Amino acid sequence: MGGHQHIIVSVTNDLITDQRIHKVASSLVKLGFNVTLVGRLLNPKIPADTIPFPHKRFQLWFNKSILFYANYNIRLFWFLLWVKADVFLSNDLDTLPANYLASRIRRKKLVYDSHELYTEAPELVHRALIRKTWLFMEHLFLPKVKYAYTVCDSIAAYYHKRYAIEMLVVRNVPFKLLELNSKIQKNSHKTIIYQGALNIHRGIERVIRAMPYLEGFKFLIIGNGDIEMELKTLVRKMHLEDCVTFIDRKPYSELIQYTLSADVGVSLEEHVGLNYYYSLPNKLFDYIQCQIPVVCSNFPETSTIINNFKIGEVTNTTDCEELANIIRRVTDNKSLYIQGLKLASEELCWENEEKILKPMFL
Repeated sequence: MGGHQHIIVSVTNDLITDQRIHKVASSLVKLGFNVTLVGRLLNPKIPADTIPFPHKRFQLWFNKSILFYANYNIRLFWFLLWVKADVFLSNDLDTLPANYLASRIRRKKLVYDSHELYTEAPELVHRALIRKTWLFMEHLFLPKVKYAYTVCDSIAAYYHKRYAIEMLVVRNVPFKLLELNSKIQKNSHKTIIYQGALNIHRGIERVIRAMPYLEGFKFLIIGNGDIEMELKTLVRKMHLEDCVTFIDRKPYSELIQYTLSADVGVSLEEHVGLNYYYSLPNKLFDYIQCQIPVVCSNFPETSTIINNFKIGEVTNTTDCEELANIIRRVTDNKSLYIQGLKLASEELCWENEEKILKPMFL
């Protein structure tokens, strides 16, 4: 199989809750490779044993802005020059410069995993100079990458059209959830769940504003991010503390227990750039594995899954009362989605997706 070759997997986050990195690493170990993960140290108080693979996390001088990306890539490049390695796996555009240069100097195989349409991220859409810098990096390095994969067909098609490169598609789905018997509940209320980063244009605010129209519902928001304080301020201003609960991000094993006990999952990203428009959010697949129906954005990739399997409703409404009616309708009719959710959970699992990785690394 992998002949105990060594793969260095690099990413700019802290490695704690990046499920895609953990899943890919576990699949590579199964193929016979030794794997080391590389990220950055953000919170020294979080024990390292929450990362189930050998790893290295850089403590950087800068943790924000272009200085962070420059600092990280310099550290990563120097590390990759000397570490024992046979293959470099670069995750997203912000790790590609160091990986590409080190792979050329050392004549090592480079594989690229594009988790998103990086240059179309909402954080970059209105920041012309920074976006141009990343587009320059993309144009400089991406056409030269021989082995690449991404999270959905739309992004693969976008890169093929732009750079004439072939990307395989490995969707960011979870492992099959074997035990649903913990889905015991029942609370006197119905639970809406959002899990993931608390960032701009994720539709979280819309659900909060819909809560006055959802008597008997509670909204559980699990995660951390840039707009966390704004969301909490909105909840206080609307006097919704009794029905909206914030929980810090959790390791997957803990997170999934909350998801199992929910009645409906929301994934309501807004159309600000192609990154969200083409996205297939991780949380959508977590909801599917926990077999709870979904209310999500009416975008190409998400709507295809929701409509094909008949597991919820899609909407781009900005009207909070209308959104409340959709959420109530989906929860009131959960029995209609049971069969579709079961079929979707069987098909959309990592055990099926990981087979696509093998030819790129062997």
